[in-house]
Amino acid sequence: MSVLDSLGASPRKSLGQNFLHDQNLASWIVEKLEIESGDHVVEIGPGLGALTEEIMRCGVSATLLEKDRAFAKFLREKYNRPDIEVIEGNALEYDTRVEFLRQPAKIIGNLPYYLSSALLFHFTADPCPFEHLVFTVQKEMGDRLSAAPGSKEYGSLSVIIQRQWQVTRLKTLPPSVFLPQPQVASVVLLLKRRAPAELEETDAMKFSELVKAGFSERRKQVRKLLGRYGDSERIEGALLSVALPLTARAEDISVKQWIRIVGLLQPTAVYGSDPGELLAVVDRNDQPLRPTDRATIHRENLLHRAVHILLVNHRGELLLQKRSYRKDRFPRRWDSSAAGHVDANESYQDCATRELQEETGVAATLAKLGRVPASDATGHEFIEIFAGIHDGPFHWNQHEIEMGGFFKLDMVDGWIATRPQDFAPGFVECYRSVRESFADWAEGQVR
Repeated sequence: MSVLDSLGASPRKSLGQNFLHDQNLASWIVEKLEIESGDHVVEIGPGLGALTEEIMRCGVSATLLEKDRAFAKFLREKYNRPDIEVIEGNALEYDTRVEFLRQPAKIIGNLPYYLSSALLFHFTADPCPFEHLVFTVQKEMGDRLSAAPGSKEYGSLSVIIQRQWQVTRLKTLPPSVFLPQPQVASVVLLLKRRAPAELEETDAMKFSELVKAGFSERRKQVRKLLGRYGDSERIEGALLSVALPLTARAEDISVKQWIRIVGLLQPTAVYGSDPGELLAVVDRNDQPLRPTDRATIHRENLLHRAVHILLVNHRGELLLQKRSYRKDRFPRRWDSSAAGHVDANESYQDCATRELQEETGVAATLAKLGRVPASDATGHEFIEIFAGIHDGPFHWNQHEIEMGGFFKLDMVDGWIATRPQDFAPGFVECYRSVRESFADWAEGQVR
């Protein structure tokens, strides 16, 4: 209480402030974040700094998100260091995309009970820079997030979060370790992002929509709740295909089974790279020579053609995609909004239209922005670059794309400068060649 007294402050119920006062427990919680040298840590609601103090012992940089003005001022004075940033404001307004510039980034926080769900979705939403999170939440929320099929706590929240995150309950905390004491117990949760190949890919929007429909009336059999996604025969076939009885309810269905059901009832076209597809081998002047299969072209480094598409939204932000782990070149690197090889007897323009549809599920009017000559940096590709405008939603090609998201251009500039290894080289080459003209074009489109 002495620190609070010196600040002339007290915990505010309106902000859900309950301060952890057991420093040994704070040390244990921070230990579960597995902080390593070079990490950057984001802390939500540090308050008086119980967790912050332990984070500082790890010798890493940190961003502290504190809504209370008095505590933000206190933290700035206490941690007056160039590697510690204190941001006063609502954590729900924090732009998580900046953390891509300083990965690996991890996040920790004692979440206010009344905002736990909103904060959880905000900081796990794609494009998500975090792969390791430690949150303290109300026990009821922790029970729901970590629930297994068949339990009364298992619901749509459990399924939607567990599709992308492994959720582990670490410890239940009694009210007595907080000041003031809440009326309920809390639980410390560890969330780790699932490995790309751990579960079958699915369209995130379709998945969430169908799961919420399945849980809309818990007492009803799920086949009766999914009527708008297919006729009874198709729905029953989907349930039987994942070894479920026709009497199954939503809480009986595992995350893996839900993914499979979505794939059967709401299939998404998946386009993959065919090593045997015929592309046009060209000469140094980009004149076609002969059709040759893709595998041979890459193996022998033959000159060929490709397109890159840069989509901007009405806020002037650039859409980037993260390449799938399956890609034979630059897996899990960030790339243009869409890109691909020009087939034999196909024009650059037609290819751009096709690739945009296949990779993002949308169509847009595309304007040619520029051209990059073939080189080692482009993978021996002559590339024509196109620009378009679209706000989404997007349906990512599950075979080729892990995730996507919009980024401010100055953020992309800083990210490339800081972590060029995060990007496919062809994108960097294209982006740098048209950066200014693209910015001018985008500004004209979004006015």
